[in-house]
This record gives sequence, C-alpha cells and structure tokens, in this order.
Amino acid sequence: MDELDERLKKQTAFSLEIDKEKNIFRQTHLSGHGRNENDAEHAWHMAIMAYILREYANETIDIAKVMLMCLIHDIVEIDAGDTYAYDAEGAKTKKAREDAAKDRIYSLLPTDQKEELIALFDEFEAWETPESRFAHAMDNLQPLLLNDSNGGEDWKAHGVCAAQVYGRQQKTRLGSEKLYALTDQILRQNIERGSLPEEAFQDDGKDQKDK
Repeated sequence: MDELDERLKKQTAFSLEIDKEKNIFRQTHLSGHGRNENDAEHAWHMAIMAYILREYANETIDIAKVMLMCLIHDIVEIDAGDTYAYDAEGAKTKKAREDAAKDRIYSLLPTDQKEELIALFDEFEAWETPESRFAHAMDNLQPLLLNDSNGGEDWKAHGVCAAQVYGRQQKTRLGSEKLYALTDQILRQNIERGSLPEEAFQDDGKDQKDK
C-alpha cells in the first residue's frame, strides 16, 4: 500500500470511529419533550448556532475555527462518556478520562491531523482565546435553550437550583455579554414560573446530589 493509501486508510478509520458519538446520550432532552439528545446532535446544533449568532461575540473571531471546535469538542466522550454539567463527582475524573480518550481517538489520524485536532481541543478546554470562549458560550446556551423549551424538566429531574446554573452560565459572558443577558432573562423566567428553585432542595441538612 502506498503512502497516500495509508493516509486515507487512517482518515477513514477515524471517520468511522467518530460515528460512535451518535450513541453517547446526554441528560438534555430534545425540544418538545423529545428523547435525550446525543453528542453528535449537540455538536451540530452548537456549530450552526455559532454561525448564526457570531455577531454577538465579544471579540473578533474566526468563525470556521469556532464551528470546528464545536464539532470536535465532545468526540472524546466516545470513550470518556458524558459527564453531566452538575455532576460534582464525575467532574473529578473528567479530565483524566478525556485526556486518555483524546490520545486514543485522535491517534487514529495521520500525525499532522492528530496534532491539529488535539491542539484545537486543548485550545477549547483552556478558555484562553476568543474562539474558545465563544464556543463555550454555545456549549452553555444550546442546552439552556432546549431545557427552557421543555419547562426546565431536566433541571427538575436532577434537583438543580438556580445558583448551580448561574455558576455555570456566568462564563457565557466571557464569550458574549449579549448572549449572557439572554441567558439571565431565560433563567429569571424559569425561577419565576417555578421551574428552577433558587436554592437546592434540602435533605437532612445536605443539598440533593445530582442524579
């Protein structure tokens, strides 16, 4: 097999491997009280949103780079699994699980593409560039919109309170002040209608743990 065929073989192996992302289901449900969404749907939705909402970024961004970040950021969950945003225990091992997954999955690619996509993933995780900050704003806003459309049912199911959601969503403003203002409006509406309690449910003096 010549060098070109070997490169193509690696690229197609990676392309088939990432199909498994469609089988990683998240806690968030589709709009209209549908089934749980999968990681691939989440990534696609984020990428389209990034393009449509790019005018609200705080800083000048390379939108193609943002969209690619959105598309690849959860590929590691093929091995690492989805860690729920409010799962404190899962968060303790999240980086180690994702680092191991990153090395295995991206190593299926030719070396230059492996290095390119790992660098992009690491940039996303670091929050240090305008593109990573805006991509994270999409990662926060997308499930928020779905949860709001479903009457906050996912928050209710996991006993999540407003303080927890605000704690996560505060970082949205690093990528977009405008979209954080929208987030704040949505959260206030959910608090007012009782979909999102302001404080965690108390049980024997301890906050209810995430399911």
